[in-house]
Amino acid sequence: MELKLVDERWLPKSVLCLRDYSLNKFLRDLVAGITVGLVALPLAMAFAIASGLTPQAGIYCAVVTGFLISALGGSSTQIGGPTGAFVVVISGIVAAHGVDGLFMCTVMAGIILVIMGLTGMGAAVKYIPRPIVIGFTNGIAILIASTQVKDFFGLKLEKVPGVFFARIEALVLNFHTFSLEATALAVGTIVIIVVCRAVSNRVPGAIVALVLGTLTVWIFKLPVATIGSRFNGIPSGMPHLHIPLFRFDLIHGLLGPAMTVAMLGAIESLMSAVVSDRMSNDRHNPNVELVAQGIANVVSPMFGGLPATGAIARTATNIRAGAKTPVAGIIHALTLLAILLFASKLVSFVPMAVLAGILMVVSYNMGEWSEIPSLLRLTKTDVSVWLVTFALTVFADLTVAVQAGMILAALLFISRVAATTTVSQVTDDYVEDGRVHILQDKDIPYYATIFRIHGPFLFGATDKIDVVTEHIHKLPPVVILRLRNMTALDATGLFALEEVARTLKASGRALILCGAREQPLQLIQQTEFEELVGPENICDNVQDALRRAEEAFERLQPAGKPTAR
Repeated sequence: MELKLVDERWLPKSVLCLRDYSLNKFLRDLVAGITVGLVALPLAMAFAIASGLTPQAGIYCAVVTGFLISALGGSSTQIGGPTGAFVVVISGIVAAHGVDGLFMCTVMAGIILVIMGLTGMGAAVKYIPRPIVIGFTNGIAILIASTQVKDFFGLKLEKVPGVFFARIEALVLNFHTFSLEATALAVGTIVIIVVCRAVSNRVPGAIVALVLGTLTVWIFKLPVATIGSRFNGIPSGMPHLHIPLFRFDLIHGLLGPAMTVAMLGAIESLMSAVVSDRMSNDRHNPNVELVAQGIANVVSPMFGGLPATGAIARTATNIRAGAKTPVAGIIHALTLLAILLFASKLVSFVPMAVLAGILMVVSYNMGEWSEIPSLLRLTKTDVSVWLVTFALTVFADLTVAVQAGMILAALLFISRVAATTTVSQVTDDYVEDGRVHILQDKDIPYYATIFRIHGPFLFGATDKIDVVTEHIHKLPPVVILRLRNMTALDATGLFALEEVARTLKASGRALILCGAREQPLQLIQQTEFEELVGPENICDNVQDALRRAEEAFERLQPAGKPTAR
């Protein structure tokens, strides 16, 4: 009998991928890694500058954490590095506690992430409701955009205030100092990125804009701020190992920010890993991923780097460029290291306005604005949770927003579960009305299958719906979801149902829902979900659903093909 020396559940994907690694996969990973490395360069610098640090801090972070997250993580194609989610938190920590405080906070957050992963809390992030996540991302996007207005328009403003209202006031009062050259560069950057995306998702618009914008400034000697003029360039060579000063007097004040960094890192990395799974037909290991994220954040400050997490945009770029394994992420880190070693002088010519334009696009993309119209159709409770989280993120403090969001999540869960409890008398009419819902006397045809949801389908339970699509190739043409015993539904549950509907539709299968109770049915009908599946595919009971399944199956059959065995 063969003994397993290591539990495979804790092995990183970089080790598991070696079993069937080939030259073809390496060549694909090589191209993808170099591509995403070039894309990561301007983003890493921009995030560091927006956080109040030097551009090389962002590159050091991308090199160190990008390598460790890919080498030790639980996702095959996830790319790690500095992201926009941390910009607001980092700038606040630096302002309050200095750079040493930031490095301490990053190490503390890394330790928290490791503990979360080792204790199996990788799945705990699912307990954060969708409206809260959207509120965070909307608010962070607004804050990032507001920090870039100065460089976008080339304003003569010595320092951008950290508080949102004070920042807006300062920008308005100094707007008369704007530079036409800087504004043209920033607007041109956005246009180039948009056009490149319209041409092909494989064209790295940020790199094209960076090169063209830098050449324009160099050729025409435009009087705009560059990385060289503001930061005296980027030092060439390897990042230096330096153990940060650990001040015990700062621990108490940094516990809240460290928890915020850890929670944001966990949320964004696992959201990015889910996106990676959908695009690459893979399944990530959340606990291994959190351990890797934690280790990366413990090591990053030792090389002067920022906090890091999974980066959704770079992960998507990695997959579109052909990445197959974590080797692509490792190559991405080595590409950035090569730029540091051999091309750091060229980076000094990059205009600040171009980086501001790139960050404006990033802030817009991360905002998930398309979610807002759907969210506004949900219950008043969901809308109020979103508004509170959004407002606290923008006008108060992200740490406060995270804490308030978690409290709201707990209260929301309690209220939703409490609302599912009912007491009613069993009457003859009740028994008679239930006959159309029971399955015992129904014949389920070969072209259909039935799944049921039992209990409240709220945030924290939505991953259980994965059982519907995990073996999608084995499913018959028609899938029926029986909701008779689903006592409650929220925005996160509805989002999970939408993902199932889209996946089944993409595979050429029909989805039919039946037996939904009053609260879930009302939520389904007042959102775009009904349009997604079709009102004719939302049935009152399983008897009607089976009748509708026959019609759907007939429609799915090619002309002339028999519909019976």
